[in-house]
Amino acid sequence: MSLANSNIETNLTMKPTLDPNWPSSPALESRDSVRLAKSYGLFVNGEFTPSSGNRKYWTINPANEQRLSRISESTAGDVDRAVQAARNCYEKQWSRLRPAERGKYLYRIARLIQERSREFAILETLDGGKPIRESREIDIPLAAAHFFYYAGWADKLPYAFPNRKPQPLGVAAQVIPWNFPLLMAAWKIAPALACGNTVVLKPAETTSLTALLLAEIIQQADLPPGAVNILTGHGPVGQALVEHPGVDKVAFTGSTRVGKSIQRALAATDRRCTLELGGKAAHLLFADAPIDQAVEGVVNGIYFNQGHVCCAGSRLLVEESVSDEVIEKLKQRMGTLRVGEPLDKNTDIGAIHSRQQWNTIQQYLESGQADGATMYQPDCPLPKSGFWSRPTLFTGVSQSNRISQEEIFGPVLAVQTFRTVAEAIGKANNTRYGLSAGVWTTKGSRVLNLAAQLKAGVIWANSYNQFDPASPFGGYGESGFGREGGLHGLSAYLTY
Repeated sequence: MSLANSNIETNLTMKPTLDPNWPSSPALESRDSVRLAKSYGLFVNGEFTPSSGNRKYWTINPANEQRLSRISESTAGDVDRAVQAARNCYEKQWSRLRPAERGKYLYRIARLIQERSREFAILETLDGGKPIRESREIDIPLAAAHFFYYAGWADKLPYAFPNRKPQPLGVAAQVIPWNFPLLMAAWKIAPALACGNTVVLKPAETTSLTALLLAEIIQQADLPPGAVNILTGHGPVGQALVEHPGVDKVAFTGSTRVGKSIQRALAATDRRCTLELGGKAAHLLFADAPIDQAVEGVVNGIYFNQGHVCCAGSRLLVEESVSDEVIEKLKQRMGTLRVGEPLDKNTDIGAIHSRQQWNTIQQYLESGQADGATMYQPDCPLPKSGFWSRPTLFTGVSQSNRISQEEIFGPVLAVQTFRTVAEAIGKANNTRYGLSAGVWTTKGSRVLNLAAQLKAGVIWANSYNQFDPASPFGGYGESGFGREGGLHGLSAYLTY
């Protein structure tokens, strides 16, 4: 089956332990296939080049705080150079290529990602702290799938948008977060290239390694120089890129705070913009739902990738008549989750991305208890070095509590109860976000009714965290605007 048509389900990553009292021997993934350079330059105009400022910083492994490599800090001059390279390539080569030829390049990138998938998976886990099973089974296959999918659309744009004569926008500035580094790059680069645009990508400063490995693949695929440029560095680099007058389109995934600043910066311009921001998603679990399946989906929804997911199901609204049963089963299931070395194939929950994020999570744990909620964590050992947080469950949560209203971006689930459908909808929609939601019930009519009333861009029924390149993803409110994936993902990079 082609990856381009596959539906990759993340709920397969967390599998119940046969007996939590029987310890499993470590099954560490070998690092032999990864060759880390001592330092990395920028990728501009098809070549790796040093930053004009010659400044570098260390990227570390959050599981042990050991240094991995030195990353270049881009300057405003580097941003200008990358945008100019993208403009030259757009005007002289990429936009003039036959669409079918552009598709061939994307197919080539997809196959190269597959060929080097093990290397990508290990690097993603080392740099970001996520379990190797998730990198191997979710991030890398989905990244390849997006390139496959949009390669197929490259020469079919007139059929995708009939009677509208779609044309590329020009140079796209793309800024991506640290939670899914390679996957977010694929989400943005693939549709932009398929539509005939060129790209300047700025990965998160803490997780740049897989983007730089992707740059090697772009070289290997012989893309025209300047079609894709990658600039590393901290926030000011992204700001300089977003505000550069040579950019025609801005695509950002990250925090709502930064998204608002980008929108303000672009307000007086005619540049296109899409923002995929934060979320505070709710699971609605009804008494008629298959409880065991629902518990597994809830666990996957919040503890997948340590809760570092914008659409994480961080709120659970459970019908009062089954709340005791659901909470008891949740606690039992949480007790089987393994927290530890991300390169161990037995690990379910890896390292928190950074000390800063770990501190943020701890503040929310303290806030939840101070607000009167009851905190539960399974008694599991944690490594002595690195950044770690046990899976956490809060009960007795009020609607006004911070843990119910604010995005934590960690493995923390807030539980509330409801008695009526109207109460469930009211609580689910009582948030400034609108990215995703999950509904657990055996009644199809109830699913359709709730889907029409829940204020969320993506709604899963009796499942969670299922993604496909053909399916659009995005939200509204403070979760941003615009869609990525599917035909919607193409239209964001076209003018008519």
